[in-house]
Amino acid sequence: MNLNPKKVDKFMVGLIYLFSGTIILILASLLLFILWRGLPQFSWEFLTAPAKSFQVGGGIGIQLFNSFYLLVLTLLISTPLALGAAIYLSEYAPQNWFTDIIRTAIEVLSSLPSVVVGLFGFLIFVIQYGFGFSILSGALSLTIFNLPLLTRTIEDSLRAIPSSQREAGLALGLSRWETVTLIILPAALPGILTGMILAAGRIFGEAAALIYTAGQSAPALDFTNWNPQSITSPLNIFRPAETLAVHIWKINSEGVKPDGAEVSAGASAVLVLAVLIFNLTARSLGRRLQKKATSA
Repeated sequence: MNLNPKKVDKFMVGLIYLFSGTIILILASLLLFILWRGLPQFSWEFLTAPAKSFQVGGGIGIQLFNSFYLLVLTLLISTPLALGAAIYLSEYAPQNWFTDIIRTAIEVLSSLPSVVVGLFGFLIFVIQYGFGFSILSGALSLTIFNLPLLTRTIEDSLRAIPSSQREAGLALGLSRWETVTLIILPAALPGILTGMILAAGRIFGEAAALIYTAGQSAPALDFTNWNPQSITSPLNIFRPAETLAVHIWKINSEGVKPDGAEVSAGASAVLVLAVLIFNLTARSLGRRLQKKATSA
């Protein structure tokens, strides 16, 4: 039986469009459903007021602050480590069994379930090191969770820079380190920042790893108290810190809040919008930096 190549091509292209459209429709329906349920709950009070456990009302103010604070602290820890590892693997590491083991370890760690990372953080940071359920324990656990993916993203951005730019820097008399810092890193900056913002969205929406490390409680904070050693200070890294994602899980698992469904829907919409903004910002910033770097 002879098949017409043009008909086969049209059929396969149509099949690809069908699958792509189905996936987009599912994702769009899920996103719109979350926003449809959550947006009516939005108000300034909902975004800034503290949560209530057994009463109607309350907001997500402290949980939202904890999420951003944990995000910033995690990026401050993981970004220098990932950048240093990526520069070594991309610019200095020889191709041998040792670097193959490092890259294999990065691949394995990047595929670990977050709950496994959370249990590891619980055993090491919460119990062994005595940090307890705290922002620091959560940030260190999320660093382990985020570091492999961020390292690989930065390494790919560095490797995407043509070798001719490295050769040009060396030909001008620059050392290898000067070539990396003055030529390669600025050229790779769009990809690096895009990877960091995408990693930020991944961190912001994480829950499983934080249940066992950052804790499931959100003590009342005094935003006029900037003493980092005080338990009520928002800057204290040793206080428990229930994040927005953990708060959503807790509301739905405990069921002790009369209007839990409404609060959960509103918090879920905030979480989805935040992750969506992270992704859109990454794309927009990456395009602008790339355009500026290439003068296109």
